[in-house]
Amino acid sequence: MVFLNPGYSDEPFWVAYSRYMQDAADDLGVELRVLYGQRDNARILDNAHQVLAGKHPDYLIFVNEQFTGPEILRLFEDSEVRLFALHSTLTPEQQALAGGSRERYRHWLGSLVPNDEEAGYLMARALIALTDGKPAEMLAFTGIKQTPSATLRVAGLERALAEAPHVRLQQMLYGEWRQQRAYEQAQALLPRYPNLNLVWAANDEMAFGVMQAAEEQGRRLHYAALNNSHRVLQARIERRIEVLASGHFILGGCALVMLYDHSRGLDFAERGGKDQVASLLRLIDDKDAERLLTRLDQDDIGLDFRTFSATQRPQMSRYACSIDSLLR
Repeated sequence: MVFLNPGYSDEPFWVAYSRYMQDAADDLGVELRVLYGQRDNARILDNAHQVLAGKHPDYLIFVNEQFTGPEILRLFEDSEVRLFALHSTLTPEQQALAGGSRERYRHWLGSLVPNDEEAGYLMARALIALTDGKPAEMLAFTGIKQTPSATLRVAGLERALAEAPHVRLQQMLYGEWRQQRAYEQAQALLPRYPNLNLVWAANDEMAFGVMQAAEEQGRRLHYAALNNSHRVLQARIERRIEVLASGHFILGGCALVMLYDHSRGLDFAERGGKDQVASLLRLIDDKDAERLLTRLDQDDIGLDFRTFSATQRPQMSRYACSIDSLLR
């Protein structure tokens, strides 16, 4: 299998993401190759061309980062390589033109994405609960415009805000997932909103950027963030970040389980559908953060991905890949 990783080769989230995929590959006896796209569309597509020009893998796993999915599907249309969308799949608008999985592109087997909309909603609802029903002002920081996961998390935020008329969203910023970008934006914006008290961030890097600016300006704000880095887990333990969603970091490993089963004649489409949403993202409290920090700091986090496989449990009706065992 080959994974077209869209991130930087030194980006903590995407490096760890690949690490857990390799953990799953080792458990399953699968050969995995990871090619980093360096958050550059041209590089991502160059990597796809490189795979097409070389010895073809059985499976190619891609992310619809910055909407590159349709071009990747077109590239492999005449090959026998089976494709799978991970983390973010084609948008409804893209699928209206290109078709869904197992339609126009017959070797596009399906997709696995996290519950991003639900995560955005849960984060916002828990952040809003800190106001005890009193009027409040919020800033929100999302990622890159052409990233489906960012769009879905914002949709969840908007759903929560619709239920909380006492909270006013002052601005939505595109922090591009980066701490420095969010820091610069917050430096300029915080003085405009002296009554601001809530910050919703679609990842941890942007939350830390806002926190840096707020501390420099002597501001005490409440933060909601999403991720599993050592730094954000420690911040949740110390309650400097009061709302944290995590769990999606093993999604790639879960995808390998589904494709491993497919290679052995056990089609994941019969166990939850060809396009699946994994309910991995959840809010974690300080105790959960302590447990995760301990497990994720180890070379082997102690998760045996074989236990999620239909090869081990042929009677299962749905995949139940989760971080439950890491929190016990």
